[in-house]
Amino acid sequence: MSEMELKNTEYEVCDGIATIWLNRPHRMNAWTGRVHTEYRHLLAKADADKTVQVIVVSGRGRAFCVGGDSQALEGHSERGSYDPGTGGDLANPGYGVADEFDAAFAYHFGLTKPVIAAMNGPAAGVGLALACFADIRFAVPNVKFTTAHGKLNLPAEYGLSWMLPKIVGLGRANDLLMTSRVFFSDEAYVLGFVNQLAEPDELMAKTYEYAQNLITTVSPNSLRQTRWQIYRDLHRDVASSVIESEALLDSMMGEDDYKEGVRAFVEKRPPEWPSLK
Repeated sequence: MSEMELKNTEYEVCDGIATIWLNRPHRMNAWTGRVHTEYRHLLAKADADKTVQVIVVSGRGRAFCVGGDSQALEGHSERGSYDPGTGGDLANPGYGVADEFDAAFAYHFGLTKPVIAAMNGPAAGVGLALACFADIRFAVPNVKFTTAHGKLNLPAEYGLSWMLPKIVGLGRANDLLMTSRVFFSDEAYVLGFVNQLAEPDELMAKTYEYAQNLITTVSPNSLRQTRWQIYRDLHRDVASSVIESEALLDSMMGEDDYKEGVRAFVEKRPPEWPSLK
């Protein structure tokens, strides 16, 4: 993969964890076509990197992502139509696993590695949608979230109307989507949208600790296949889920990671996954 000049994001890899930083702190990490282009490029880079086992997404400064940039919104208003602002050089991370994953943000489901959102500040609109497509969400207390779209005469953005009911339930999602009201991360934790709350000075440490636990205790292929099972099962019947799980059991029991998992369990020690060597 060719490198891209990063203007609105940052990327770093340490101890098996790739961190993608949204880096427009002067604009509260507001989303633009350039941000989306860079983000897709970095997701594809992390997914292709064999040294990376978990991907973390966070924001620089005081915000996670406050939604579409106001200047871009004004441009849409003047044109009377939507322009995503992305060029023809978009990366396609996660594409090719299942047809239903091959769309903006839905591509997260096709990734081979889990994604954790470390929500360091407010999230709105497309920023909230981005967090929805992460597998796990950590957040700091007492920051504002909102779907935002209703007050701009827009539809629920980028699959929010599909994702939120799956995460918090239909009744709660209807409230958040139909009113576009502000709700705080503390309420989001009670609703089940946020998995864990952490103070600002502890957010990244707790996120990385969780990621490291995934890396050391769960085999890479188990993580990959389990994610795909979860997101495929949202689209299909229970019998298909059972049938696929039985086929996966048969094939994965022939892998070296399964043999090591059994040995580590019997010997009461941490596993050392052969696939990571």
